[in-house]
Amino acid sequence: MKITVVGAGAVGATCADNIARKKLSEELILLDIKEGLSEGKAIDMMQTAALLGFDTRIKGVTNDYAATADSSVVVITSGLPRKPGMTREELIGTNAGIVKSVTENILKYSPCTIIIVVSNPMDTMNYLTLKASGLPKNKVLGMGGVLDSSRFKYYLSQELACSPADLNAVVIGGHGDTTMIPLIKHATWNSIPVTNFLSEEQQQKIVADTMVGGATLTKLIGTSAWYAPGAGTAAMVESIVRDEKRLLSCGVYLDGEYGQNDVSLVVPVVLGKNGWEKIVNFELNEQEKETFKKSADAVRGMNQVLKDEKII
Repeated sequence: MKITVVGAGAVGATCADNIARKKLSEELILLDIKEGLSEGKAIDMMQTAALLGFDTRIKGVTNDYAATADSSVVVITSGLPRKPGMTREELIGTNAGIVKSVTENILKYSPCTIIIVVSNPMDTMNYLTLKASGLPKNKVLGMGGVLDSSRFKYYLSQELACSPADLNAVVIGGHGDTTMIPLIKHATWNSIPVTNFLSEEQQQKIVADTMVGGATLTKLIGTSAWYAPGAGTAAMVESIVRDEKRLLSCGVYLDGEYGQNDVSLVVPVVLGKNGWEKIVNFELNEQEKETFKKSADAVRGMNQVLKDEKII
């Protein structure tokens, strides 16, 4: 099996490193537009193989899409990362052209691949990828929900003083500071509702911290995060290539689900060898439904830029 990661920056390289360590493929292609970057990082990672005990063959290439031929899964991380004070929405104009070009080039050599979109703003880039690719909707997924849910579990674990591994908690909606919806009323600690252990004030703080989790890190380190996004993407790849049927929050195209149409948003899906296999419908209360609708409207507003600029 071959997996391709497009973009050898911090997120792409971290994702590739996780894929190799997990032994998810025989061959891993790392592609970038900057001469020597992917080649150097691939060699560096390959020099850890003897130490970490993996046999994945990692090859770095510069703009050589022919090397990606017959990839089962392609991860797209290409584009500019967020800078302090920059919103994901401000990235649309620049990153849309990059992501569309990458998608078209990938499909020349891997027409039946599954694509995972990491590039920001993720909801809009995921929507663009689906429209530009013509792939079945179950084969195009956005990563942001896995990341947001992991951050949600982190903040919950800090308040509960527990292991994040013992928590079930998901985020739905848009992958943005104002559009994501951490479903704290549905979160559990080994099947017990976390609301049994947290005050209303604590719950509100956890939700607020989760929603600005990305911006918090951008302010601290001066650019977008990479360890958790890389690990989150690799977790999606693992569920696909090992057909694990994991229930993960992913960005997917909605066609009536959750009352929304023609928009890509984060919802819980079962992820297996064919991409997402079904969307799991959470029973939302009226407030959550209204918040989800507002999130969808906000993402549609961002998607409109693609149409105004005639990108799709």
